[in-house]
Amino acid sequence: MAKPDFDFGLDMAIHHDPLGFSYGEEVIGPVPEIRTLEQIRASLRDPLCKGPDDVYAIAMDVARIRDRAELKKRMLLFGVVTYASGRLGEEPIRSQGHVHRISKHSGWSPPELYEIWQGRAIIYMQEYVADDPGRCFAVCAGPGDKVIVPPGWAHATISASPNEPLTFGAWCDREYGFEYEAVRAYKGLAWYPILQDGHVVWQQNRHYMPNRLQVISPRKYSEFGISDEPLYQQFLEDPTRFQFISKPGIARRMWQNFHP
Repeated sequence: MAKPDFDFGLDMAIHHDPLGFSYGEEVIGPVPEIRTLEQIRASLRDPLCKGPDDVYAIAMDVARIRDRAELKKRMLLFGVVTYASGRLGEEPIRSQGHVHRISKHSGWSPPELYEIWQGRAIIYMQEYVADDPGRCFAVCAGPGDKVIVPPGWAHATISASPNEPLTFGAWCDREYGFEYEAVRAYKGLAWYPILQDGHVVWQQNRHYMPNRLQVISPRKYSEFGISDEPLYQQFLEDPTRFQFISKPGIARRMWQNFHP
């Protein structure tokens, strides 16, 4: 059982051997889904690389039992993910590049709000899955940091520290879905993370037009009313605060020229 570096506001524990979670008496969550190396090979720079058999565990819809009705009413859910330590060939442990499927209830490809709990993360995102990927960002985050991926952007979450596991929580649309095929058609996202001497460097994916990657630090999202408190705790204090996740249209102006 792993002790978190950050108080995430939910009575649950993180496990790394095997990957997964356990929940306290007042918390409910699903049996985690395991993403194996075989399942994600098509999104990697080297599909034939070696790495841990179980790459990450994901539990969607973790909540206090008493909050379930409110979350369903607001079409929100809280997901938790933990990664294995190690590497995927020359790449760090990471998720598959994807875009969020358009939700029928909102008509938008939903945004996502991350909170890092353990380890060091890089939230990579790009505007488009097209020959020209548009603006590309790599947001380097640690325990307690929050990062927003705006609607419709392709993205992946990368472990920046190969010797320690990464764990994070995220607010998502309850009608979530992941689209992988467009990213796989380009052999991944526009930039590949490569491990060199324990650090992440970046290599362009030649299937896209040449472009620029901006490597940045997390910022405060004051325009969304997000504080430094744990994300789940912020929902308890104000259940309307994260409505922009399931109803992105209410923040339409904020998404224009959005900077992570």
